[in-house]
Amino acid sequence: MGKQRVVVLFGGRSSEHSISSATAGGVLHAIDRDRFDVIPVGITRDGAFVLEEDRPEKFAMVADAMPEVRDNGTRVLWPEAGGERVLHVRQADGSVSEPMPIDVVLPILHGPHGEDGTMQGFLDILGLPYAGCGVLDSAVCMDKHFMKVVLQAAGIPVSPGITVTSADWASSPEHVRTSAAQYPLPWFVKPARAGSSVGVSKVHTADELDAALRVAFDEDDKVLIEQGMAGREIEVAVLKGMPGEPSRASLPGEIVLTRDFYDFEGKYLGGEGVDLVCPAELDDATITQLRELAVRAFDAVDGQGLARVDFFVTADGPIVNELNTMPGFTPISMFPQCWIATGLSYTDLLTYLVDNALARA
Repeated sequence: MGKQRVVVLFGGRSSEHSISSATAGGVLHAIDRDRFDVIPVGITRDGAFVLEEDRPEKFAMVADAMPEVRDNGTRVLWPEAGGERVLHVRQADGSVSEPMPIDVVLPILHGPHGEDGTMQGFLDILGLPYAGCGVLDSAVCMDKHFMKVVLQAAGIPVSPGITVTSADWASSPEHVRTSAAQYPLPWFVKPARAGSSVGVSKVHTADELDAALRVAFDEDDKVLIEQGMAGREIEVAVLKGMPGEPSRASLPGEIVLTRDFYDFEGKYLGGEGVDLVCPAELDDATITQLRELAVRAFDAVDGQGLARVDFFVTADGPIVNELNTMPGFTPISMFPQCWIATGLSYTDLLTYLVDNALARA
């Protein structure tokens, strides 16, 4: 059999553009070239689809030079709905390439316009198989408010807190402050529809709330104020089973912090005070409980591809903080590290995601 052709789709219009681009570097480096031919398609910050270079080193994560998809003048022309699964590329001089057949799309996009179901809907309309979650589960998990509503309806414990819109804050700031005050400090203030800890603040005293809300509202007009949970920060990676098989969960990993919280610098820029430990040092009963609860949460949102389920393990038991349907996916990120600890290499993980997409299709 010939190689299958995979479109690696990355970049995008969200504030997590550079994280997606760095993930692409890891994927391009690790994907099994004996099985797959790769077409790297980048999305610029303005939303243009461009044919990118197949050079992993171009997208290395460097603190003072974050990777980015730049407009090189090319334009990727997607197939017509119901037509042949082929891409064309229009060059900067207006010439159009020969058709390139494609088998599957691997979207490694974070944030709005990529992780929220919009790109998944676009690919569904075109009839292109794609790896990862679908429209519904992507949309639900992108909005932390609705994600919590779904999990609570399934009897899964979540962090206590309130949801505030920019209109609420503009019209009744005192009501917002009073509502937040029912929860013990510290609070975490975070945009409802952003990731990678962008726009997130830890509020230690009530007079810090206003500034934290301003930061969060810069990212989204809907914001969560949540009670800080005292407990260990544990993450479990989940994969959708092949058709007819159950979803499966990895061994848990732990974020061990000596900094204030797991912020953007700590996640991606090598900030001090963060250690990712996988597998986490937990007793067998707790490991089993977390893996089962992670699958329950994934199934509750109708997970179709993958997710990282984030927990606080408190004295009263595990509480789900959130689900990420396209979690950090660089080689050093927790999601692949948890699967490596469970016995699935980074390369094999990518192969599984592509095979799963094709099996679903």
